[in-house]
Order: sequence, then structure tokens, then C-alpha cells
Amino acid sequence: MLTFLRFYRSSSGLSAVEFALIAPVLCVLLLGTIVVCNALECRQKLVSEASSVADLVAQASTLSSADLQDIFQSGTTIMYPFTASGTIVVSSIVNNPQTGANTVAWSQGYNGGRALPVNSAVTVPTGVISAGGSAIFVQVGYSYTSPIGGFFINSIPMSDSFYCRPRESTAVNYTG
Repeated sequence: MLTFLRFYRSSSGLSAVEFALIAPVLCVLLLGTIVVCNALECRQKLVSEASSVADLVAQASTLSSADLQDIFQSGTTIMYPFTASGTIVVSSIVNNPQTGANTVAWSQGYNGGRALPVNSAVTVPTGVISAGGSAIFVQVGYSYTSPIGGFFINSIPMSDSFYCRPRESTAVNYTG
């Protein structure tokens, strides 16, 4: 009993025991912060990719297949240091002034992105397309995987879309 009281009152090694109890919690917090910061950076790069691809397409009056592939490649470069495994879909949406309907003039997908069907109706936010005008619509998707692996999370699906008006003409034509 006396040794138990002596052990109970002893304070030597107490810091080591406290550190041993709190160290795993601190490690989990540190790794969680790294995962969250990387996921936020990936999301920001995805938003930049969508706006940059839309802006590059909107600067042209006519696009060939090679031009669009170059734009797709530049979009995936923005995602660095993350892998270039995300999908991109670029569509030209035209407004019919007689009916007011917004339809797809052309659409191209990249890296597994599904192109929208031509002449399909599309809902566009108010004010993006004026009567008889057009807009470039870009959709991007990415599945973020933590560099730490599946310890915290397996993957986070991310997506973004961006509208941009053509700069050089009323519509961007695609020659295929």
C-alpha cells in the first residue's frame, strides 16, 4: 500500500505520460489539417480550370478539334500538382430569339466528360444569354484523393461549371 501511495504522489515522468496521451490526437489533427488544406487547394484549382477553359474558348470565333484539344490540355495543366484525371465538357449554347429557348449548338467532352446532346434544351441562369446571343458553358469534374491515402477519406467528388460570353463573335463555331 505504501508503494502505491508513493507512486501516486510521484510527479517524475508525468510530462511523458501526458505527451503520450495527447500525441495521437495532435497527429490526427495535423494530418486532418493537411487533408483539408489540400482539398481546398484542389477545389480552387478546379474553379480556376473551369473559368480559364471558358475564357480561352470565348476568345475564339471558330475552334478546330486541335484548338479545343490544346485548350483541354491547358485546363488540365492548371490542376498541377494534382493528377490530370478530371473531366471537362465544353458546350456552346445558343438562344433562339423567336422561342426564347436555349439549346446546345455543339458540345465536346474530354477525359471521359460526356458531351451534351446537340439541340438539347439547357437551363441557363437569367441574364447570361441575351435574345439571339450565345454563351460558352464549361463543366469540370474531379475526384480528389488525399495524398495521405484512404486513412481519413477515400475520395471527394468535386465539380464546377462556368458560363462565359463569346468575345470575338456572337457565337463560337466548332469545325470539328
